[in-house]
Amino acid sequence: MRDPLAIGLGALGSGAGIGGGTIVAALVIVRTLEHHLHAINYEESAADPVLAGTFAGLALAAAFGWRRSARLDNIWQRGVIGVLSAVAALLIGFIAWPVDRFLGTPGLVGWGVASFALGAAASAWAVRGGRPDAVDTHETEKAPRA
Repeated sequence: MRDPLAIGLGALGSGAGIGGGTIVAALVIVRTLEHHLHAINYEESAADPVLAGTFAGLALAAAFGWRRSARLDNIWQRGVIGVLSAVAALLIGFIAWPVDRFLGTPGLVGWGVASFALGAAASAWAVRGGRPDAVDTHETEKAPRA
C-alpha cells in the first residue's frame, strides 16, 4: 500500500530543494560575475540573472512538487504541495543572503549543494512512498499486536 505521508513530504522537500538550489545557483552566478565585471557594468546587469533564477527556481519547485505527488489521489493536495514547494524554495533563497554575508561565495556554493542534495533525497523518498509495497505508517499503528 502507498504511504501518502511519505509521498507528500517527499514531494514538498523535492520541490523545495531543487527550486531553492536553482535560486542559489543564480546567486552564485551573480557573485562570480561580480568579481569579473567592473562595478558600473555589474550594477546594470545584476538583477537580470537573479530575477531569472528566482522565476526558474519557483517554476521548478512547483513542477517537482506537482510531479512527485502524482501518486496522491487528491488533486487539491497535489496543488497545495506545488505551491508550498515554491514558497519553501523562496525561503531557501532568502536564507542564502545571510549565508553569503557570513560565509561568502564558498558558503553560498555549499548552501546550493545542500539544497540540491535535499531535493534528491526527498525525491527518492516520495518515489519509495509511492510504490505499491510501501509501508503505510498509519495502517501499522492500527494493526493489533500479536
